[in-house]
Amino acid sequence: MTTIGHTDARHNAGVVGAQALAEQKQYLTFMLGGEMFAIGILQVKEIIEYRGLTEVPMMPACIRGVINLRGAVVPVMDLSARFTNKITVETKRTCIIIVEVSTDDEHQDMGIVVDAVNAVLEIPDTDIEPAPTFGARIQTNFIEGMGKVNGKFVILLNVNQVLSAGDIEILGAMEQAANLVPAA
Repeated sequence: MTTIGHTDARHNAGVVGAQALAEQKQYLTFMLGGEMFAIGILQVKEIIEYRGLTEVPMMPACIRGVINLRGAVVPVMDLSARFTNKITVETKRTCIIIVEVSTDDEHQDMGIVVDAVNAVLEIPDTDIEPAPTFGARIQTNFIEGMGKVNGKFVILLNVNQVLSAGDIEILGAMEQAANLVPAA
C-alpha cells in the first residue's frame, strides 16, 4: 500500500493549484456606454487619467488624437466611437487604458478611452462562452467571448481585432506625422 507523505500532498496541491490558475484568466473590466467590457490583463500596460490629448487633423472620429507618454507618442482610440459612432462624453471617471497590440512581429502601444475602469477579475475558462453570432452592438470578430460574472455577462474584447492591422497602419502614419511636428 502506498501512502502520500506531507511533502507529496503539498506538491500535488501545488500542481492542482497551478492547473486551476492556468484555467483562469485575469481581465480588466471597464464601462463603456452603460455596458461592462473586459480585456485580458496581460495586454494592459497601465491606466492613466484622461488629459493632455493632442488632436491630429483628418483622422477618423474614433481616433481622438495622441498623448505623450514618457516621451513616446501613443495614439488614442475612443472605443465608444469605434463601436457606436458616439464619442465618449468626458467625466471625472473617464480614463485611458494603455494596451499593447500585436500584429505579426510588431508591437504597438495604444490608448483606448473608456467611461470608467472597474476592477481586475479572474474568470475561469468554464465561465466563458463563445462570442454570439448575432445580437451584439459591436462586430462579432471584436468579441473574444462572453464571461459570466455574478450571473451577468461581461463582453471580453479581442484587442488585436478591435485595433486591427488597418487601424495600426493608420495609427503608425499618425505617429510619423506627430513626430514631424515641432515641439511647442
